[in-house]
Order: sequence, then C-alpha cells, then structure tokens
Amino acid sequence: MESQVEAFLTPKEEQEIVAAILEAEKNTSGEIRVHIEATAKIDHFSRAQQVFHFLKMDNTKEENGVLLYVAVTDKKFVIYGDRGIDRVVPKGFWETTKETIASHFKTGSFKDGIIAGVLKAGKELEAHFPWNHNDTNELSDAISKG
Repeated sequence: MESQVEAFLTPKEEQEIVAAILEAEKNTSGEIRVHIEATAKIDHFSRAQQVFHFLKMDNTKEENGVLLYVAVTDKKFVIYGDRGIDRVVPKGFWETTKETIASHFKTGSFKDGIIAGVLKAGKELEAHFPWNHNDTNELSDAISKG
C-alpha cells in the first residue's frame, strides 16, 4: 500500500516544487528546502528544528536556510528559518507566507500551497539576502521525506 507521504504529491508535482525552489533561490543566497513526512511524534515546531539540523541546513554560510516542513497525516506545516534570517527580518516576517500556504492547504491544493510558499519565501529572502555572483547552491533542492 502506498504511504500517505508518497500519495501526498505525484512525481510530476514534486518536480514542479523542485522547479519552484530553483526559481525562488535564483535571486537570493538563501537556501530553501521542503520536507514531507506522515506525522511528527513531537510538537511540529520542535520536529521542524530536528529536520532542519538533520538536513544540515544550519551549516549555511549566512545562516539563511528556510525549511518548509509538512506533516501530512497531522495536517500541519511549519516554516522554520535559521538564525541569520531571524536577526534581520521584522517580527511576523513569515506570517504572510504561512497564510498563503494555509489558504491553499485548506482547499486541498497541497502542491500549489507549497509552491506559493516557496516562491513567497524566496521573495522575502531576496530583500535581505540578495544573490551575488560568488554564491553557490549550498544545499540540495530535492524534496526530502521522513
């Protein structure tokens, strides 16, 4: 039987999300990743922190990694940004991104919600962490699964 995580997105939808990550990272040195798993055994924010560390997202030069964590069965998601982002962005920085994702998720448009969230996060990061020609893509753009 196909797991809920595998059934959550089709391979084509996953490719579209990866394309959105590439697009979002084009104008920022920030790194964006998406992680999908069935359920968190602990509170979702703490789990997102664990995954962030597990994916070595806390190793970026400017501490500007962003994880979009989705727990499919729990119907929960978390946007988790590294310290470098928290230091420079205004309070409530991720609220509009969260609202954008939530509005899509409510209607069952998970792929669209993730893509909208990724692109919005990229735009937000662009203002604070513009891309410069020495930047390298420090992290994989593939969707990770738990």
